[in-house]
Amino acid sequence: MKRQVLVPVAALVLFALAWEFLVWVNGWPDYKMASPSDLGPAFWKFRGLFLEHSWETLWRTVAGLLLSVAAGLVLGMVMGLSRVMREALYPLLVGFNAIPKATVVPVIALIFVGAHDMNTILIAFLISFFPIAVSISIGLSTLEPEYRDILRSLGASRFTIFWKIALPKTLPEFFGALKVAVTLAFIGTNLMEIVEPHGRGLGYLFDSGKISADYPLMFAVLIALALLGIFLFYCVVVLEKIFAGWAERSET
Repeated sequence: MKRQVLVPVAALVLFALAWEFLVWVNGWPDYKMASPSDLGPAFWKFRGLFLEHSWETLWRTVAGLLLSVAAGLVLGMVMGLSRVMREALYPLLVGFNAIPKATVVPVIALIFVGAHDMNTILIAFLISFFPIAVSISIGLSTLEPEYRDILRSLGASRFTIFWKIALPKTLPEFFGALKVAVTLAFIGTNLMEIVEPHGRGLGYLFDSGKISADYPLMFAVLIALALLGIFLFYCVVVLEKIFAGWAERSET
């Protein structure tokens, strides 16, 4: 456990030191590249705003992520258990996922005019549900037929086969996809907050820093977003250890 904490912390410290050295050796001013030493004063100066807007970004990201989990599970189960549905839905999903989400933001904003929370959550959902649906579909569609045949010969129902075999088998793929979806959900949330600012969220705070040419604030917002992403990522890691810890290979 100590190593699992110390190694990431050491990597972050080394990254900060390398960043500070790069700025110092090139003599870059803070309006070109803020250094880690510039971020502390920015965080402290705007500490109240960071707490307020970080919470706004976090809860909307989590809401969009939960929606993507629910929709991804249902869609993935439908595609994984039915070849016809898989062949019908895969092209639609791939085509939609190929559309740059920055072009979707104005459309969503027009559809939900004034519903700022709704459009932000919806973009977070749209940008993050694809990997979850695909991972569940692959996990279910690649279930070995021998397992089905054995359980059916023993009188097991389709629900029992799904609950006892198919669902546990897909958990490692599901949590792997969820780790990817966490970062994608943050991209969606902040994309809407920056493109369609409405006074809330870290994206709005970043846009405010850009307008006022406060570059340390802008870089501080980026670091805040990274820290929130790391926090949610490790929340998923904890859930993975609880529900799918059996799939983790032990080191020799």
